[in-house]
Amino acid sequence: MKELQDPMGHAIADFHATGKAARLRVLSPMFEEDVIPVRSLFRPMEEMPAIEQEALRQATGSILDVGAGAGCHSLALQAMGKQVTAIDISPLAVKTMRERGVGDVVEQDFFTMDADRRYDTILMLMNGIGIVGKVSRLSAFFMQVDRLLAPGGQVLCDSSDICYIFEDEDGFIDLTGVEGYYGEVTYQMQYKSVKGQPFPWLFIDPETLSEQAAAHGFDCDIIARGPHYDYLARLTRKTTP
Repeated sequence: MKELQDPMGHAIADFHATGKAARLRVLSPMFEEDVIPVRSLFRPMEEMPAIEQEALRQATGSILDVGAGAGCHSLALQAMGKQVTAIDISPLAVKTMRERGVGDVVEQDFFTMDADRRYDTILMLMNGIGIVGKVSRLSAFFMQVDRLLAPGGQVLCDSSDICYIFEDEDGFIDLTGVEGYYGEVTYQMQYKSVKGQPFPWLFIDPETLSEQAAAHGFDCDIIARGPHYDYLARLTRKTTP
């Protein structure tokens, strides 16, 4: 049943098996229908956006690749001689990563991971922090990070500030009628006849992320910015004086 509701996993498995895939549709009541190019989930490091390449370079020590998908980031890290564990909730994605040569892969939800092992870098790319879903869940996120992060460790995550969607013709941001935080989005994916359940996704602006990090005992440094309101952040525990 889990695989039947796994549109992204089916798309990844199809592309891995045949080198091609049908449209991976992204549906949302907030936006027009979009499509994820499945090929992009298999891209080598040289085809990744600059902020992703920077994150891979800055990842150190024992690395946890969260929501690893088809494993492109984990494979790039392995090629750099780095130690990485890839996790994903999709059984088909996990199977594909193993077949592609990712050495340490676990079918796992980040929020339910046991803290029997700690990591020097927690890597969350392709708007990886989006899995938090809502601003109200950031407390649970930082609690889990604190459990899984080794002393002196870091979280490298990217996101986008989607305030530009609400920009009027005069260049002002108009959030009239927006309930809650404007970066909270509901998505649903469909691949062929496989349609997943709706799920919340979070796009968080860097100022709000910094405020939330500080409130939970973390520092937030923006270490790179992309061309489309996207950015790469480093989260580290605050050091006591």
